[in-house]
Amino acid sequence: MRTLCSSTLIGEALVVLFAALVAMQLTDVSHGALWTVSGIAMVLCVLLCGMITRPGAVAVGWALQFGLIASGFVVPTMFVLGVIFAGLWWCSVHYGRRIDEIKAARTAAAAA
Repeated sequence: MRTLCSSTLIGEALVVLFAALVAMQLTDVSHGALWTVSGIAMVLCVLLCGMITRPGAVAVGWALQFGLIASGFVVPTMFVLGVIFAGLWWCSVHYGRRIDEIKAARTAAAAA
């Protein structure tokens, strides 16, 4: 699960960076506010990569996904990107847990 979620979060941090660069040219939002929000989102993505196995990290990841979708009110393209990354986040969490369960079952079977 850690690998899948971390890959999604790193990709998301890069997309937020590129979206911020585009948003600077397309919106009337102040550059300071734009970079502050984008910077917080990027740092949160990177921090979550290291904390993904801790309790509550998945919930923080979901909050991040909904925050990115909500940023679509400022930059409409972020609606689409936010939905795409929310879907990727769901897949990462869901299939990551399934893979971890299968590995644990194989380890238990091998030990028995």
